[in-house]
Amino acid sequence: MTDAAARSREAAARRLKRRYAAERRFRALGLAAIVVALAFLALLLGRITLQGWSTFEAWEMTVTVRLDAERIDPAAPEGANYNLMVAEAVMERLGLEDDEFGVTASKVMALVSNDLGFQLLDEVRADPSLIGQAVTVTGPVRADAALYYKGQIDRGAPEAMRKLSDGQLAWLDELKRQGLVSSGFNLDFLTRSDSTEPEQAGVWGAVVGSAMMLFVAAILAIPIGVLAAVYLEEFARRNRWTDLVEVNINNLAAVPSIVYGLLGLAVFINWLAVPRSSPLVGGLVLALMSLPTVIIATRSALKAVPPSIREAAMALGASRTQTVFHHVLPLAMPGVMTGAILSLAHALGETAPLLMIGMVGFVPAAPEGLTSAATVLPVQVFIWENASERAFHERTAAAILVLLAFMIVMNLAAVVLRRRFERRW
Repeated sequence: MTDAAARSREAAARRLKRRYAAERRFRALGLAAIVVALAFLALLLGRITLQGWSTFEAWEMTVTVRLDAERIDPAAPEGANYNLMVAEAVMERLGLEDDEFGVTASKVMALVSNDLGFQLLDEVRADPSLIGQAVTVTGPVRADAALYYKGQIDRGAPEAMRKLSDGQLAWLDELKRQGLVSSGFNLDFLTRSDSTEPEQAGVWGAVVGSAMMLFVAAILAIPIGVLAAVYLEEFARRNRWTDLVEVNINNLAAVPSIVYGLLGLAVFINWLAVPRSSPLVGGLVLALMSLPTVIIATRSALKAVPPSIREAAMALGASRTQTVFHHVLPLAMPGVMTGAILSLAHALGETAPLLMIGMVGFVPAAPEGLTSAATVLPVQVFIWENASERAFHERTAAAILVLLAFMIVMNLAAVVLRRRFERRW
C-alpha cells in the first residue's frame, strides 16, 4: 500500500513537472514571437528611416544673375533662356568660359535646378523693370548634385559609373567653398506637389488628395455604417434574411481591395460618369471598402452595452427608438468611433483599388475640389518607387514616413477617443 502511494505521488510529481515545463516553453515561445515581431518592425522602420531621412536635408544655391536686356523681350519674357543665364552666372563665379558648342554651360546646368530659372521668370513677370539689372535667387541644386553633397555619390568610384564627372564634382566643391551652396531643412518636400524633377517634388498634393478622399469616405461610410448596424442589432427581426445579410457583410469585409476598385471603375466611372482620378471617386470606393468594417465594429460596440440599460430605459416609458438613440448608442460611441477611425486608417493605406480608378497619373498640383484630378500618398509612393531617377527613391521612403505619420495620428486619435469616453461595466 505504501509502495503504491509512493508511485502515485512520483507519477503526479512527474506530470506536474511536465506541466510546468510546458508552461515555461509556451511563455518562452510567446516572448520569442514578440521579440521577432519587434525586431522585424524595427528593421522595417529603420530601413525606411535610413533611406528617407536625407530627403529632409535640402541643398540650395544662391546666385546673382544679370537679366540681359538684349535676351529678354518685355512683351514675352517667357521666351528667354533663364536657365542658361543662371548657368552663366555660376560659370562666372567658377572662372569658367564656355566653348562654341556650349558643352561647359550644359554641364553646369546639370548641377542647377530649373527652379532658379522659373524664379527669374516670375520676377520679370511681376516687375519688368528688373530687366537689365542683377537679381539674386535661391533654389535647390539638381538631385544628383544634392546626392553628392549628402555623401551618396562616391567620388572614388570610376567616372563612368556615376552621372557626375570629376570636373563637375570639383565645381560643386568650389561652390560650397565659396558659400554659394548651403544645407537646411527641406520644407519644400512638405509644401510642394509632384514634379518631374526630383529636387522639386513634394507630397503636399498627395496629402491634400488623401485628406479630401478620406473626408468623402468618412461622410458616407460612417453614417450609413452606423445606421445599418443599429438597425441590424436593435430593430431587425432574427430570420433567414437578416442572417443572410450578416453573412454577406462579414464576407465583404474579407473581399480583396482590388475588387472594390473594379466595382468603382464599372459603376462610378463607366456608368455614373464620376470624374476619373478625383477625390470623389476615390472616396466612394474607400467608403464601400470601409462599410463592412464600420458595421461590424458598431455592432460589437452595441452588444457591449449591458441589457440593463435598455431594460431601465424602457421601464421608464422610453420607446425603442428613444432607448437606442438616447442611451444605447451614446454609450457605445467610443467603440463606434474607434472602429470608424481604424477602418478609415486602413483604407488610407490601400493602393490597388485607387490604381484601378486612374489615380496613378502625374498630378503636379494639389486638387482644388472633389472632382479635380488628384493623387494620394500610397499611389505617390508607388509612382516614385517606379521612377528611374535615383533621387526619387529616397523621396519614396520619405513619403512612406509621412504616410505612417498620418496613420499613427489617426490611430492615436482612436485610442484617445476610446479612453476619453470609455465606460467600464
